[in-house]
Amino acid sequence: MDFKQRENEPQNYYWYRAGFSKEELEKIYSDLENVPFEKATTLDGNSEKEVRSSRIKWIPKNNQWEWLYQKLMNMAADANAELWDFDLISADEKIQYTEYLAEDEGHYTWHQDIGPGMASQRKVSITVQLSESDEYEGGDLELWRGGNNVVTSERGAGVTVLFPSYLMHRVTKVTKGKRRSFVLWVGGQHYK
Repeated sequence: MDFKQRENEPQNYYWYRAGFSKEELEKIYSDLENVPFEKATTLDGNSEKEVRSSRIKWIPKNNQWEWLYQKLMNMAADANAELWDFDLISADEKIQYTEYLAEDEGHYTWHQDIGPGMASQRKVSITVQLSESDEYEGGDLELWRGGNNVVTSERGAGVTVLFPSYLMHRVTKVTKGKRRSFVLWVGGQHYK
């Protein structure tokens, strides 16, 4: 007997042109003022500028930010139902706010968001652009979908891109201005 399983789109991504309203973005900008910056590293603790050049803040999980976590979880559920059908349970990690500065040659080379430990449970990565397109040059989010298939994400404040955490991606070098964004990883059971 053959049990037909639902097919999915494991190398596709989902996006919202206006995932966040102007008012929501203003609230985020204002509330971020009270969150301290930290040094950005990779999953293995690497802080070499060749791999990643940015500064970050970790957005706390508290009543002030609960609406943001919930909104991102809802977006992940919608994208997951549409494309991947992963077993998603929660977002155990904090939202990472990131700034890529031209003066520091801000970038993040090709990488995946999965790895050992907590990162082994990541299934969906969510990236939200917080800068308008004219606030910076370069700094494109690119997704590699295999072969020669590299997709450049839409730009603009509020643009939200969701993709499987195993998909290779990068942020190209910012050559002018400042690119602001935040990311959250939604997870579940290990792939089976």
